[in-house]
Amino acid sequence: MTKTIKTLAAIAAAAFLTTGCATKTWYNDPKACALAGAAIGGGAGMADDEDTAIIGALGGAVVGATVCALLQTDGDADRDGVADSKDQCPNSASGVKVDALGCELDSDGDGVVDSKDQCPITPEGVKVDANGCALDSDGDGVADYKDECPNSPAGAKVNSLGCQDTFVLEGVQFKTNSAELTDAAKAELADDAAKLKHHTGVTIEVAGHTDSMGSGAYNKALSQSRAESVLNFLVSQGASADNMTAVGYGEEQPVADNGTAEGRQANRRVELNVK
Repeated sequence: MTKTIKTLAAIAAAAFLTTGCATKTWYNDPKACALAGAAIGGGAGMADDEDTAIIGALGGAVVGATVCALLQTDGDADRDGVADSKDQCPNSASGVKVDALGCELDSDGDGVVDSKDQCPITPEGVKVDANGCALDSDGDGVADYKDECPNSPAGAKVNSLGCQDTFVLEGVQFKTNSAELTDAAKAELADDAAKLKHHTGVTIEVAGHTDSMGSGAYNKALSQSRAESVLNFLVSQGASADNMTAVGYGEEQPVADNGTAEGRQANRRVELNVK
């Protein structure tokens, strides 16, 4: 009996010692393979004598562990659907959606994964905070990427463009007695267009104004042509034509004294009004 107990103990020891033959570290339970092989080999050996049983157990454990190592498939430790051998993010949280590399999705590509992104549809290239929401530097409720007046005073009430009042397109000039934009004006308007294309739900009036030099009829026509020129350029840069209209007011709405050169220059302007 004692010899039999020793034999069984030896069989078990052989099984555990040979477990290392199953070398694939992601396998969940290689000991089971070795034990199964040892049991089969040891049982077969017992038909002859106990010494043969020990040898059979040792050989069976080796064979069992090796066979399992060959047959086993790649595991998925974090259960994200990506095999461990391909998973570049092997500790993904339970239930999160991952890409082909096993890393959590960042649908809008802003650097904040979806499970932490409170603003999951941020436009491409927009700077965001730790929550994945677009920055709003002046805290006026209009994100920087579409704020035409990004330095509003704290607490100021602003419109959809992020401005307290009518937004004057500073630096937008035309050639003399013409509606043709200067190159400098086009450069300024390109920046405005980049923001306006995010305001598809806002009705915007592009308003043209002149000084009082010349006839009222001429100034009205010139201001209309200039407003249309600005609108067309904005649209060419990606702004939507569907929510913008061009209106020329001529000399009817001065903001400064037409009796001075400085005043007349201030009156020659194009504005964006939210309607």
